[in-house]
Amino acid sequence: MASQVCNHTKSRPSVKRGSSGVAVKQAQCYLNNSMTGKDLVQDGVFGPVTDAATRRFQGCADITVDGIIGAQTWSHLTFWANSSDFVC
Repeated sequence: MASQVCNHTKSRPSVKRGSSGVAVKQAQCYLNNSMTGKDLVQDGVFGPVTDAATRRFQGCADITVDGIIGAQTWSHLTFWANSSDFVC
């Protein structure tokens, strides 16, 4: 199995603005590795900056732009963050 660039957790619950915890840290790490010009603080708090980055990523990935990191967004984030071929 390939090495993951972010190893905060393997859990992939739905997270959105107001969420906090290790899954948000994982999402922030993936967002940082999926987009150019992003340096999100990986603090585990899904605030307005993480929300904006999530929406930007969703638009770039051509998936539903709703600011919620659910199954579809996790799938794309995991793939993009671990691939050097895809960067928003």
